[in-house]
Amino acid sequence: RDPLNLIKKVKPDILVKGQDWAQKGVVGAEFVESYGGKVVLAPLIEGKSSTSVIEKMKSLWKKL
Repeated sequence: RDPLNLIKKVKPDILVKGQDWAQKGVVGAEFVESYGGKVVLAPLIEGKSSTSVIEKMKSLWKKL
């Protein structure tokens, strides 16, 4: 999915992505920087990912 539409609606002051996006390019970076926002590439933490957090939340939600 392309998050650009959401980024344009939210208009964040800071857009954070993992450092693994440095090579791929951060979707919305040019837009955020165009109004003075900042794009931050956060360091990766071995064994941790946003995908795993989301999956854990989904499985916990199903149990409710």
